[in-house]
Amino acid sequence: MLPDIFSVENKNILITGSSSGIGLVLATELGRRGARIILNGTNHEKLAGAASRLRSLGITAYTAAFDVTDADSCAQAVQAVLQETGTIDVLINNAGIQKRAPAESFDLSEADAILSVNLKGAFIVSQVVGRIMISRRRGKIINICSVQSELGRPSITPYAASKGGVKMLTKGLAAEWAKYNIQVNGIGPGYFITDMTRPLAENGDFSAWLSQRVPAGRWGDPRELAGAAVFLSSESSDYVNGHILYVDGGMLASV
Repeated sequence: MLPDIFSVENKNILITGSSSGIGLVLATELGRRGARIILNGTNHEKLAGAASRLRSLGITAYTAAFDVTDADSCAQAVQAVLQETGTIDVLINNAGIQKRAPAESFDLSEADAILSVNLKGAFIVSQVVGRIMISRRRGKIINICSVQSELGRPSITPYAASKGGVKMLTKGLAAEWAKYNIQVNGIGPGYFITDMTRPLAENGDFSAWLSQRVPAGRWGDPRELAGAAVFLSSESSDYVNGHILYVDGGMLASV
């Protein structure tokens, strides 16, 4: 019998921003396939609830409460994780926030928060976990990018800038760390229905536009991101580095 090169069984996977939304969906789907999940968030109550939900499904789940923009808090939490789990095999940088406003009147504090969480946070956690992976000479980092890593849209310029930055963070880390047998890649979701995008999904005009714009003709289901996460977390992607896998229903392939 051939070995399953797509297996994530017994891998310790840290997912930032995973007490809800896409992060929790990825945690659930990877956990159902045998991965041990380390959930992250800043709301202790939500984090405990998410961990309880995973455990009720038979998934091994740990929690690591820290703010991705706080390097000291991140380092302390990761050390606690190592004491509990032994190592981190895969890091998924998923934590992100979004605000919408015209660029000319965008509140600067909100723009700064978007760039800080989405881009700086991904760099901080990658740096902390990357040091561990370098010492072990193996590991995988998956950054959650976006179709906005490639496309702009009115009212979300800081978000698009942050996700463009995450794309280049992915490529930069891949260029530096491939020599340590660390694969750094990204997943670029298109339009998926989450708590963050629900106002758009409930906007009839926008959903009609999306159905026309996306060749698949519909919004994505967050569970449809699981295959990309499994691939990039498993040994089947051992020679894939610096790649952004867009899961967007064909949006970027068409005009």
